[in-house]
Amino acid sequence: MKIFPLLAILLLSAATLPAQEKPTPNQLFSTGVSAFYEARPKESVAAFDSLIALVPESKPRLWQRGLSLYYTGDYKAGREQFEVHQTVNTADVENAAWHFICVARAENVEAARKALIAIEGDSRIPMQQVHELFAGKGSVEAVVKAAESGEGEDLRNHRCYAHLYLGLYFEALGDEAKAKEHMLKAANDYSMDHYMGTCAQVHVKVRGWQ
Repeated sequence: MKIFPLLAILLLSAATLPAQEKPTPNQLFSTGVSAFYEARPKESVAAFDSLIALVPESKPRLWQRGLSLYYTGDYKAGREQFEVHQTVNTADVENAAWHFICVARAENVEAARKALIAIEGDSRIPMQQVHELFAGKGSVEAVVKAAESGEGEDLRNHRCYAHLYLGLYFEALGDEAKAKEHMLKAANDYSMDHYMGTCAQVHVKVRGWQ
């Protein structure tokens, strides 16, 4: 997912709060992120919800909350979070993918495909192929092939993203064996230290796939 200058917004909001009030919006955001990284999604959601209570205008940008909601099993709230995030981030295939898996888990894959958010302008590898797969127009092979570009850290990152979203895709389809196979590749073989790379690691912890 794309990172927004949320902390700067929260710092400005925090400056308007009485000095004795704790915790600050910045602290709540950090707590939400830290709890997620530690595979404690319920605590993460609680922190993000407290943040929204203090700074309501922060909600649309809190895609991190949507990920945490998915791992608590609150797919309805997750869907709503990704829908509101779409209002401030219109060119992100990842948002459409997470929205898809929330709808698929809450309802079914057919409903998720009908509700799939249309995305244009996301040129990151292999996001175009990921979107086509979730739409039912692409293939697993196309995602894997697209990810085999670049070299060094770029190549590793492309593979991490490819297998993360393949893992999520198969989880949405109810194929645990394939979901586990791909997610372990994203979490271990092609591990990355950024938020989505960590998400793969959180996924295998929450699912007990370590």
